[in-house]
Amino acid sequence: MTRLLGAAVSRVRVELTRKALKWGAAAVLFGLMGAAFQPVSLRADTIDDVLAKFATDRFPDTEKAIQDLASSGLATGPAMLEALAASQLYFDPISKGVFLKDSSGALIAARTGVKADGVPEARLKKVRMNNSVRGAMQTAQGALSLMSPDPAKRLSAAESVFKSRDPASLPLVQMALEAEKDARIRGVFEQARASIIASDNSQDEIKRLDALDVIKDRGDQDAASLLSTIAASSNGRVKASAEDGARAIQSRLALWAHVQNIWYGLSLGSVLLLAAIGLAITFGVMGIINMAHGEMVMLGAYTTFVVQEWIRAHNPALFNYSLLIAIPLAFVFTGFIGVVIERTIIRFLYGRPLETLLATFGLSLMLQQAVRSIFGANNREVGAPAFMSGSFDFGPIAVTSGRMWIIVFAIAVFVGLLMLLRVTPFGLRMRAVTQNRRMASAMGIDTNRVDALAFGLGSGIAGIAGVALSQIDNVSPNLGQSYIIDSFMVVVFGGVGNLWGTLVAALSLGVANKFLEPIAGAVLGKILLLVFIILFIQKRPRGLFALKGRAVEA
Repeated sequence: MTRLLGAAVSRVRVELTRKALKWGAAAVLFGLMGAAFQPVSLRADTIDDVLAKFATDRFPDTEKAIQDLASSGLATGPAMLEALAASQLYFDPISKGVFLKDSSGALIAARTGVKADGVPEARLKKVRMNNSVRGAMQTAQGALSLMSPDPAKRLSAAESVFKSRDPASLPLVQMALEAEKDARIRGVFEQARASIIASDNSQDEIKRLDALDVIKDRGDQDAASLLSTIAASSNGRVKASAEDGARAIQSRLALWAHVQNIWYGLSLGSVLLLAAIGLAITFGVMGIINMAHGEMVMLGAYTTFVVQEWIRAHNPALFNYSLLIAIPLAFVFTGFIGVVIERTIIRFLYGRPLETLLATFGLSLMLQQAVRSIFGANNREVGAPAFMSGSFDFGPIAVTSGRMWIIVFAIAVFVGLLMLLRVTPFGLRMRAVTQNRRMASAMGIDTNRVDALAFGLGSGIAGIAGVALSQIDNVSPNLGQSYIIDSFMVVVFGGVGNLWGTLVAALSLGVANKFLEPIAGAVLGKILLLVFIILFIQKRPRGLFALKGRAVEA
């Protein structure tokens, strides 16, 4: 009986001791967390010891001072670290005082956080940094931000710990993880903890393998790099698991890179479609080599600029609707300019392509100079409405809202033009004149009027293309020159006068260009595409989709 009682008492003592140790460790961790994230009352000599290490001008002392500062609870600690990162932390070699400069340039005493008056700035020296000090500073900043009330700062701190993998941060990360309520930030905290455990060779193998699974699920380039680093410094199952995870992530990222190239290619193709679809009418349908087509695009962009300037001056509340207002105005303005050009110049040059090219080239120079005289040669700012600002993530790809809306706009313009040519009386007359001018004239169609309106339609579409391009390119007198050659390439490759060919050619050339750029470079990639189109036209002179019409008859 005595033995049983003695054993029971021993078990109770062991259990009490175990619980005491557990709660004692928790108290230490909570105390550390409280010290790291709240200003607390510390002994003066402790604070002075921490600050004195910054004044020794020795890198090991500075690194130790940063580590002590993170757990000291000094109210100016976060500001000191920010000042150190900005090279605005100073020490006095004589008094050993430490000072920082705030955003206004005022000198602040790190000891008290108040303005330091009477301190000779000429005597102060900057606290120096090397890579080791910089790493310690980043780790300390991350630790101080782990429990910030600002979610963005907590997220940034968790990402910082994930990259630094400092074992000293593990207790802080664990405590922050238990307190975190936001699911997204909690996931990053789990990844940060996993990066520390997986990188620590002293940890249990099972824990490291579980941590590797968390890192694999992250699946980005940072995770792949971390897994490769762990594989290089580990053995056995940990090494094999890390290598397999790195290979799997790299394969998935390579696939997403192709998806990203396709997206960028479609985005570029939509821009080419907008720039070329008006030319598909003036060149493809009417057979006119219009070198001033790019200037119609430029005039549309400047119309957007004028509309936004008027809105800023008279009714700023309408700014988010500025593009919707500019689209019809740009179409009407550039369409009117196109009709005037056709009636005064182009109508006398039908059937004379070389003279048409020279006349429209001269006209393009005149329009550029006119715009320079009115608006100046400098780029003009055209703002983006709220719905076209920002981006969203699709897997590891960042999709910008502006580019997405331009793709939607290009498709809408294409469908609208297609419907105009297919189901309206004007479209029927225009197609009739394209296919057989003499027969259309004999049937009572005013071919001269159709020519003028068709040229105005092509110019108007170029104008609304300029509205879209003003969101992704510089609005300047040279804007149109950047797209005129590519527009001709799209029209010729797709098939002269065929709208579907223009669509397929624009998207194909856009995607091909984005896949060639990483291999051959931007300039050489365009040259290769041009050579390909020349060889292709030798084989199929009418392009991808042949169309019977005036150009064929000529």
